[in-house]
Amino acid sequence: MDNRAIGVFDSGVGGLTAIPHLMKELPNERFIYFGDIARAPYGSKSKPVISEFTEQIVDFLIEKDVKMIVIACNTITVVTLDQLKKKYPHIPIIGIVQPAAEKVASTSNKDNNIGIIATSVTINQKAYSNAIQALNPELKVFEKSCPLFVPIIEEGLADSKIMECTVQHYLDSFVTDNSIDKLVLGCTHYPLVRKAVEKLYPHLEIINPSFEVVNRVKASLIENDLLADAPTMENSFYASSLTENFLGMVNSICNQENVYIGLKNFDTEITEK
Repeated sequence: MDNRAIGVFDSGVGGLTAIPHLMKELPNERFIYFGDIARAPYGSKSKPVISEFTEQIVDFLIEKDVKMIVIACNTITVVTLDQLKKKYPHIPIIGIVQPAAEKVASTSNKDNNIGIIATSVTINQKAYSNAIQALNPELKVFEKSCPLFVPIIEEGLADSKIMECTVQHYLDSFVTDNSIDKLVLGCTHYPLVRKAVEKLYPHLEIINPSFEVVNRVKASLIENDLLADAPTMENSFYASSLTENFLGMVNSICNQENVYIGLKNFDTEITEK
């Protein structure tokens, strides 16, 4: 048993969509989250920059003595997962792409037309299509980058008419032309636009990697004998910018109870309750 916290991080607020699923399935665990809001979005950044920022974040979480790290970001998973595992072999590090790919491959057949929406980096690397077709080569996979989703979400406009119009802009022809019937939200920010997607395209079956990663985390905790036997600390949420959107999402997740919120910009750390 190990009562240390699990570290979870993302380029911004998107990774927060994984926290409620983790908390529900692992009620004895405590989490330290970091969102790099000041430097988001990562989806259009170069690989060396993403790698540099990511290692800063992982070093910060390791300083907090976490027992495991979950990369709650598809872009970061695609660019850095392998190098992080090599650099930090002493700690389990879990990415978010493979669990979702396994879900798609195990629940689809050759009659499905699978759509992947994600950031430009994730799409350009063909992360999902390669992972899915490695598991089931018969599956038809179509990909679409949606670069404006993340900045709109980070501005707190996920439920706005602006977002609905942006969803239509990216997905109308993509869904229709490719007869998409199953859609993977290939960025942890994208569950925040799920309402708009379901409203506009009610026939789609939606796969949410933020949910699918939970079983992988649980299995790794058991395999490495890291399960906590009782909650011994509060959940902590750090960001490089404490925006109103970030604070609102944290409070909605935790109901303002048993939570610690902190600012970390890699120069100065200021905390507040």
